[in-house]
Amino acid sequence: MNKFYRYFYIVIFLVFLVWMLFLDTHSLKIHRELNQEIEKLETKNKELKNLIEKDLRNIDQLTSSDSLERFARENYGHKKEDETIFFVEIEDSLKLQ
Repeated sequence: MNKFYRYFYIVIFLVFLVWMLFLDTHSLKIHRELNQEIEKLETKNKELKNLIEKDLRNIDQLTSSDSLERFARENYGHKKEDETIFFVEIEDSLKLQ
């Protein structure tokens, strides 16, 4: 009878262990998936922080009117009155085939 209880406890422990490792809502699989999602979100958070820092640097550079005018000319083709702008495109001497 003593061996019966011993095996009974061992079987109960094994069932509990399998249940907790694979079948429960806090299983290892779910923890692994959640950890992967956390890593993805942390990398996205770092990327967004870098983008914010870059935008803040651009905003700081554009506080003066001269730099704002230069930015508008270079990126958006703005011009002053009575001013003609020529865009020169240089064709590469090597022909790509």
